[in-house]
Amino acid sequence: MRVAEAGSFTAGAEQSDVTTAQASRFISDLEVHLRTRLFNRTTRRIALTDAGNRYLRRSKVILALVDASEAEAGEARTSPAGVLRIHAPLSFGQIYVVPALTRYLENYPLVRAEVTLSQRFPDLLDEGFDVSLQVASTHLPDSALVSAKICRMPTVLCASPKYIESRGAPRSVSELHQHTCLQLVTPHFPVDRWRFEGRDGAAEIELRPGKLRVNSADALAVSLVEGFGIGPLPMLSALSALQSGALVRVLPEHELPGTTVYATYLSREYLDAKIRTWIAFLREFVTTALSTSHV
Repeated sequence: MRVAEAGSFTAGAEQSDVTTAQASRFISDLEVHLRTRLFNRTTRRIALTDAGNRYLRRSKVILALVDASEAEAGEARTSPAGVLRIHAPLSFGQIYVVPALTRYLENYPLVRAEVTLSQRFPDLLDEGFDVSLQVASTHLPDSALVSAKICRMPTVLCASPKYIESRGAPRSVSELHQHTCLQLVTPHFPVDRWRFEGRDGAAEIELRPGKLRVNSADALAVSLVEGFGIGPLPMLSALSALQSGALVRVLPEHELPGTTVYATYLSREYLDAKIRTWIAFLREFVTTALSTSHV
């Protein structure tokens, strides 16, 4: 294109930062590849052949498409657009991810979202997820994935007002032995003991075999609301019931070990704008929800 527009190998070569000999050889190689003469040459001038004119017109269209594609790809780092594929655990997804996502999509109309809620840890590359939200008791296991902390999720001890009215509220950790303690069985929480942190330091209670063990915090919340006993709930499962008054905190000056929610994604380099803005938006949304819970 540069040689044709300049009308000389020398001028075209200068624009391309190559020597005249190199420019001549490149075009000769192209003619061999195409098995077509693109330029008629004399000692003083060159001129495009009919085939050369047609090839030039097509080349301009192709290069314009390449420029547009590069501009579009570059904008992916600055302007959120396209399909955002998200994975999240069921409870966290329902309570936080979906509400946050509806507001995010209102702010970024060029983004569409696909959400998968499940408890398993997906393969982001094979399954095509942009972001996976993961809950861990401490740190995520080492992997090639990049992780960003979304929030710390406290675990609180809860019971229904009906239970407290009938059995009374324990005034110390040791008094929990006099109560019906429901047990949560998850990878993030020890099933046989509760360890508390409070203003007066750490305290621990060894749990006797309980009347009910549940491997789902949401299911445990239902039993607690029904007044069946006292049990530990991650704040994401307890928040709604605490705000409505269906549950109350037990030993509110004590807190059980919490969990941390992370956003994981494939690479920090050239991070797509929709991934970057979604993680920041979700972090702010969850932080605000937890800080304004008043429980």
